[in-house]
Amino acid sequence: MINLQFFPSRRIALYMTRLFLLRSAAVLVALVGILMMLDLLGKSGQILAVPGNGDAEIWRYVGLRLPQLIARFLPFAVLLGTLITFAGLNQNSEVIAMKAAGISAHQIIAPLILASFFVALVHFGFSERIVTRANAALTAWDNANYHPVPPETGIQNNVAFLHGDDLIFVDRVSGQGSGVRLAGFTLYDRTGGVLHRIVTADNGGAVPGGGWILRNASIFSVDTGAFRRLPAVRLGADILPDEFTLARVVPDEQDFFRLRRSIADLEVANRATAALRGALWHKIAGPFSTMLMPLLAAVAAFGLARSGQLMLRAVIGMALGFAYFVADNFAIAMGNLGAYPPFLAAWGPFLLFLLVGEAVLIRTEE
Repeated sequence: MINLQFFPSRRIALYMTRLFLLRSAAVLVALVGILMMLDLLGKSGQILAVPGNGDAEIWRYVGLRLPQLIARFLPFAVLLGTLITFAGLNQNSEVIAMKAAGISAHQIIAPLILASFFVALVHFGFSERIVTRANAALTAWDNANYHPVPPETGIQNNVAFLHGDDLIFVDRVSGQGSGVRLAGFTLYDRTGGVLHRIVTADNGGAVPGGGWILRNASIFSVDTGAFRRLPAVRLGADILPDEFTLARVVPDEQDFFRLRRSIADLEVANRATAALRGALWHKIAGPFSTMLMPLLAAVAAFGLARSGQLMLRAVIGMALGFAYFVADNFAIAMGNLGAYPPFLAAWGPFLLFLLVGEAVLIRTEE
């Protein structure tokens, strides 16, 4: 008789879930602990070199760095935890006993996939609520060379963006809306990729009615070689203030909903958002890649342990898992370059390895 139940018995499901979660947690603690110690070897000297820094600052760095390591290596830990779980079950002939009882390969891994789904939900919430804030705080502290970080001023440094064919660089941007102020302004006026003039100014700001007043400006004409200095010049009637304030959107420092609002604002300002949309989708696809790990590692669960191929099967499962992470990083890079659409860049590797894992599982079960 064919067993049409998706899950095995409740006792077996709870037993396998407990093994899976405990081993994954143990691997995560060991992996993050080792990486944190290695990271401190390189950073503790820089932190303590700042006058006034001591043990409190070291622990502050650990508190900001740990969430990043946990979020990044949780799928790795789930992969290794699954491999250890399946290898142990296979070594002790527990898989053979379950299959002899009429439990299929899909039913054996079903409890682990369900457990990994809840792990993925926790991962997503942890990344949204904790990791993004830790990223922003650690970046600000690192930019200050581990000196005390001044209060938030709304100032952005080294802003650069493309407006049509023109390249614009600003050393410092402060304020919001019509109150935006610029310092260290440089504009490369281009048409069809050909440079015509270079406009620089010490400072400037928005004016009513549109446009920008730049003070202590200089204009160099590439076509004629002429160079002029002007006390003030008005230009950029079609350049919106949001183009300066939204020029630096860091996806790792914004949660899903805030990043979605930033993308909408950038689109209103006619800015390219393909790379940010890929990062937006990856905020979901990244944590939910945890669900793939039991499927990719399931090859270690089947086959006779006494045949001497258990280690080979474990290596194959590990190779499949690491191949997914390589493909995922490659797809994101291609999405940032514009070679892949945002949705494909984020979800393509997930869907591909879902099919690969399912094909390997069916072939293994046969």
